[in-house]
Amino acid sequence: MWRRSVSRSALTLRQSRRLSICASTTPIPAPSIIHKRGADILHDPWFNKQDTGFPMTERDRLGLRGLLPPRVISFEQQYDRFMESYHSLEHNTKGQPLTVVSLAKWRILNRLHDRNETLYYRVLIDNIKDFAPIIYTPTVGLVCQNYSGLFRRPRGMYFSAKDKGEMMSMIYNWPAKQVDMIVLTDGSRILGLGDLGVQGMAIPIGKLDMYVAAAGINPQRILPIMLDVGTNNQQLLDNPLYIGLRQPRLEGEEYIAVVDELMEALHARWPKAIVQFEDFQFKWAFETLERYRKKICMFNDDIQGTAGVALAGLLGTVRAQGRPLSDFANQKIVVVGAGSAGLGVLNMAYQAVARMTGTNAKPQFFLLDKDGLITTERVGIDSAAAPFSKPIEEVKSLGLHEGSDLLEVVTKVKPHVLLGLSGVGGVFNEHVLKAMRNSDSPKPAIFAMSNPTLNAECTAADAFKHAGENIVFGSGSPFEHVDLGNGKVGHVNQANNMYLFPGIGLGSLLSGAHIISDGMLQAASECLASYMTEEEIQMGRLYPSIDSIRHITAQVGAAVVRAAVAEELAEGHGEVGPKELEHMSKEETVEYVTSNMWFPIYSPLVHEK
Repeated sequence: MWRRSVSRSALTLRQSRRLSICASTTPIPAPSIIHKRGADILHDPWFNKQDTGFPMTERDRLGLRGLLPPRVISFEQQYDRFMESYHSLEHNTKGQPLTVVSLAKWRILNRLHDRNETLYYRVLIDNIKDFAPIIYTPTVGLVCQNYSGLFRRPRGMYFSAKDKGEMMSMIYNWPAKQVDMIVLTDGSRILGLGDLGVQGMAIPIGKLDMYVAAAGINPQRILPIMLDVGTNNQQLLDNPLYIGLRQPRLEGEEYIAVVDELMEALHARWPKAIVQFEDFQFKWAFETLERYRKKICMFNDDIQGTAGVALAGLLGTVRAQGRPLSDFANQKIVVVGAGSAGLGVLNMAYQAVARMTGTNAKPQFFLLDKDGLITTERVGIDSAAAPFSKPIEEVKSLGLHEGSDLLEVVTKVKPHVLLGLSGVGGVFNEHVLKAMRNSDSPKPAIFAMSNPTLNAECTAADAFKHAGENIVFGSGSPFEHVDLGNGKVGHVNQANNMYLFPGIGLGSLLSGAHIISDGMLQAASECLASYMTEEEIQMGRLYPSIDSIRHITAQVGAAVVRAAVAEELAEGHGEVGPKELEHMSKEETVEYVTSNMWFPIYSPLVHEK
């Protein structure tokens, strides 16, 4: 049901919603060989053509004649009919609560996904700006909270603590012989919503839909996985509809043993697959990343993907100030939130400063958690946060102390950037935002990056109202641009991981790298940072439109491939070996990545016994 894109121009044509797939200039797609006939095909979303899309010759060939209405409806007509239904839903739900509307939109898309994968992904690709917030953040958080009640059809694989000792054989229950991309969660820290147990499965499903839409990963080669080790959420344990294990979470060696077994099983069956860890709680996010990153091709999107997108935004703010990128080393950055995402941002930012200034870099980063400013006087500091604690002498010279609150820190430090990954909605209150007016930067930046929307540190409207019209604003969840009056607009930059993780995954896959290095991640971030023109940057735009996500992903993916080649990590993919990758120009690498993106189209079906 899929056709490979052959050039960037072809991709551009498709993104412009050129749906007349039967035109004489369109190459006839290669047939798909199937081992089903009759009603079995109609019940398989991989091959079903929305029932009425099967031509008469195919109905005869596959034993479908008489099982369908006589009229054949084209792909374009099916597409338009679905969009009419969607717009009708929008009209009929006007004035209803946002949660009701969001779940209704998710349901109509999910029903299409269950019936017809080809049409679903085409609709998603062509309308990515409108539909990404439904299948991904912020609506996916709402879906996770209600997943047990919404569950209708299994998608992906579920491994649990009860399966210990069986995972190596269980992995062969998955029907696909080849898997390229895996997204794995244990449901312990879903967005900013906490422990949602098995209900976190909506996250891997949504992430992989974005991989298909943005990176062109073949959906027959994706695998969402839930590792259910229990939950400490008492509301879920008391809920009779909860579909996960009814037990407290495994801890310590018991937990690690289960994760180890699953990773060994995945690597044994699909050694070339990319594994993305998603929404693991803080104490396991770093440990699992360090445990597996040198053994298999994996990354943690909360730590490394978030960091890469944030770094791209931080480098963009330097450009917005009219300063060279090397001035990033002098930026004063206050980070609120010492979880996996916040520490990931600081780690990548530190690496960027070190490359600019040498190994003795002393960046001006200030890290706060729920107990305030973290200094070397902090008792019981987590080992992951310790490298970013400020020397107490330096802190005292600024008139601060261990545990200084956010308002104190912003007032005394006068940072160029205030970045939130705290998961605490509204922590950037009016007083904090007004203190940013005294920033040492002529164009200070405020990033409220926590998801979902209710957990954002501030709204865009409040940021421009209290911190001033000259700020640069970024957020994790979508906000509307702000009307500043007199024809001026306060641009909202959604610092969403979707700008990077599809390209990181696709580039790693196509390079054949056996690990994902810091250099590959830095290359992805720097590619995104340089994507915007100077004119766009000066207007306060740090990130491109989601409408261009496939082109962005191609550029980021190519940067990851080139970095893997430069570090001698690339082993090639398919018929393209490491030598061929090494001799590709920058433009040829982009073309190589683009040509390996898949695009949905109905193909002829041929039955084979």
